Parts: sequence; structure tokens; C-alpha cells
Amino acid sequence: MPELPEVEVVRHGLERWVSGRTVAAVEVLHPRAIRRHPAGPADFAAQLTGQRLGAAQRRGKYLWLPVGDGSRAVLAHLGMSGQLLVQPPAAPDEKHLRIRIRFADTEGTELRFVDQRTFGGLSLHDTVPGDPDGLPDVIAHIARDPLDPAFDDAAFHAALRRRRTTVKRALLDQSLISGVGNIYADEALWRTRLHYDRPTATLTRPRTAELLLHIREVMNEALAAGGTSFDSLYVNVNGQSGYFDRSLDAYGREDEPCRRCGTAMRRHPWMNRSSYFCPRCQRPPRAA
Repeated sequence: MPELPEVEVVRHGLERWVSGRTVAAVEVLHPRAIRRHPAGPADFAAQLTGQRLGAAQRRGKYLWLPVGDGSRAVLAHLGMSGQLLVQPPAAPDEKHLRIRIRFADTEGTELRFVDQRTFGGLSLHDTVPGDPDGLPDVIAHIARDPLDPAFDDAAFHAALRRRRTTVKRALLDQSLISGVGNIYADEALWRTRLHYDRPTATLTRPRTAELLLHIREVMNEALAAGGTSFDSLYVNVNGQSGYFDRSLDAYGREDEPCRRCGTAMRRHPWMNRSSYFCPRCQRPPRAA
């Protein structure tokens, strides 16, 4: 799944190429791509046509574009393989093109939603009244992300201490902190020398602060590299892949030497995923 840096790269591309443009026509080529819009493809197209799209926004792994006066928004979820591509109309259709949005201007590009596995999609939603970002109501429960200036470090630490859970589970809980997924959780925990099964109730305020520092560091570094792309599925709006995977210290490095101490990195199955860690730098918690 794309995480905050990959989604932010796409948001930046939408901000540059799509925000401020008026929709001329919408073509839904696969109904599954708008399954979160219960009224169906015809209504989705009719509701968008003629509307001006506002500044692209993001919270965690979710993207949206305000529509018209901002009381509604087009919400995008990329799922496992979703791509939002800005293409010339004459460019050949992608094999897994699901939605095409044309604009009423002469800029010579259109927006395409491409999704090989069709787990992602677009949908129209009302926005939360009074929210300055025009947050779609269906994601109002999603917490702010660690790069958000309004993220409350002290409140996050207090929430960690209250939860009877482990640190990696907490990092992937989007109601506590959004945008952090499996890859960047492993990277931040390696940098903080924390084992993924460390109980959150044992974290001191300085350790939480250190963890947040490393989460922000790794995400900003990934942003500068265009995100992490292990294949051609994670790309920006111009179809370019990120290259932060070349800088990963933990994720995907099973049996390779730890870049800090030289010990062979390990991989353990974890919640239908994998956790990568150094058994020397990130010692597991003692059994209760």
C-alpha cells in the first residue's frame, strides 16, 4: 500500500496540474472504480461535470479535491495499485484505465485513474462543515499525520500510554496517527532502536519524541526521493517512480547486515505482513 510520502507526491502533482481546472466530461470505464459512490457511474459523472476543482488536499493516505464551493469533494483512495496520471488526450489508453476526466480548457491534458487490481477508486462526498481543509465526512475519523503542522505530539504520547497495544500496531492505527504504513514503521523503529512488539505503555515521553522525530525524518527523506517504488505501480502523476527503496535500512533487508551493527537483519510474520528488524539493535521486550 502507498504510504504518506507516495500519496503526498501524487497530491503535489495534482496541485500543479489539476487544481483550479473545470471538469468538461467524466468517463467511467469500470464501475468498480466508483463503487464507493452508491449513486453509480452516471450520477458520479453528472455531479462532477461543470464543476471547478479546488486545491488538492491530503490526510494520511487519502487524497481529495474540493468541488465547486467546497461543500463536496472528490475523494481518491489509491488502494494497492491505483494511479492518478495526467496525460495528453492523444496518449494511448493504459491497459487498466478505469476513469477519465477531461477539462474545459486548452492546457492539453486530462486526468486518468488507472488501477490494475481495482482496490482503489474515486467517490464524491460531503465535506465536514467548518473544516478548513474541506475534509470529506467519510474520513473524519482519520487522525492528523506527523507532517501536519497541527499534529499534537503530547496528545499522541498520552494516547500511546493509554492503549494496551504494541508500538507498531499503534503506528498503523490510522485513528491515532495517519499516513504511517508497514514500510515507514519498520524504518522509524529501526532508527529509534525499538522492537515492533514493545508495549506502548512502556514508552517515556522522550522515547515517543525520538520516535516521532525519526518518523518525520524518514518520511521527509522519502518525499525528497519521490517515495518508495518496488515496481511500476507506485508512480507520480507523470508516471515516474520514486527511488527511496534504495535507501531503506530495515524493510526488505532480511539476512543483510544491519547498517548500524552488522548483525543479520531478520523478518518475522506480523499481522499478515512482515516486520524487519535488527535482533541486536532492537531487542524484543521481556515476557511479562
